[in-house]
Amino acid sequence: MEPTVFIFLQFMRKVLLPLPGVTEKMLFDTPAFYINKKTFARIKEDGETLVVHTIERDKWIQVNPDVYFITDHYLNYDYMLVCIDKADPAEVEQLLVQAWRNRATKKLITAYETGIV
Repeated sequence: MEPTVFIFLQFMRKVLLPLPGVTEKMLFDTPAFYINKKTFARIKEDGETLVVHTIERDKWIQVNPDVYFITDHYLNYDYMLVCIDKADPAEVEQLLVQAWRNRATKKLITAYETGIV
């Protein structure tokens, strides 16, 4: 694993693993994060791209198409690709937490918001 990807994976773990119900396991031989057996974020096989669940991808892509994009494979899915090297960490953190919210149950979201984890 390249040093940049390793650092990014540590960043992802720091953001995601404290969230209620999050687990990490491999998907397509890359680290992925799950909630209720549903993947919501993973490092793509190229080691340079994040795959993240979002229902607002058009907004993100319009704002910064050099960082946020999709390929034909993702056209019919609620996922977006993020160029790791070009991404703003604060934006990525926001995206990751929102991806978790998109997949989490109301009970888990309430536990997170009230600090009961």
